[in-house]
Amino acid sequence: MFSTLKLLFVYTALGPITGLIGIPWSLLRGNIRWMYKRGMWIANAGIRAAGIRVEVHGLENVPAHKACIFMSNHVSNLDPPILMPAIPGQVSVMLKQELMRIPILGTAMRMAQFVPVERSHDPVKAKATIDAAANALRSGLHIVIFAEGSRSPNGRLMAFKKGPFFLAKETGAPIIPVAISGTEKMMRKGSIRIYPSMAHVRMLPAIDSTQYATRDELMDAVRSAINAALPSQMQNPQLTTI
Repeated sequence: MFSTLKLLFVYTALGPITGLIGIPWSLLRGNIRWMYKRGMWIANAGIRAAGIRVEVHGLENVPAHKACIFMSNHVSNLDPPILMPAIPGQVSVMLKQELMRIPILGTAMRMAQFVPVERSHDPVKAKATIDAAANALRSGLHIVIFAEGSRSPNGRLMAFKKGPFFLAKETGAPIIPVAISGTEKMMRKGSIRIYPSMAHVRMLPAIDSTQYATRDELMDAVRSAINAALPSQMQNPQLTTI
């Protein structure tokens, strides 16, 4: 539990101060690079304070000067603060709408063009989400998407949502499949307790979304790449489209 308290201390001590300084400063300068860099530093500092070590493999697979969609499995609340600082350049992320309501943080995330997602079957809202993510990509930002839509309860790869692949086909952006492992043992779903260990982030070779005739074929390619890169106990050979 001490590791959790140290992570929370770093985030609650440094996050609001950075937001209170960074939001007006970014508005005056007309860009958020200063605030973004410090936000990623804080995210990484919290992870280190909790005693978590991170190994990142495959950075050479990220194309230079090209906005990409990073699609990852999702097994822990630790995944975003571990993955996002590891990605070169500036990153947006598709995340739950409720997080945008957090004071200061929500404002900073909107300024950073983070994309809120409402968990509903409303096609109008779904299109608005895809349009916002497409605009972020076109502005030069990478997008991080946890393609399963929620955290896996047991670490095994779950079925993927179709929405992210609408985005990929619409924009033609390359997809970087990402396999995260280790965090499923550090912070389990439904618990805030952290067990410090080593997290592994594997960025796999880019997949050209324009080379697939259908969204389903593209989704199968991405899912297969991530599944094969995960440890055997996290793989799932029987996945279905939802």
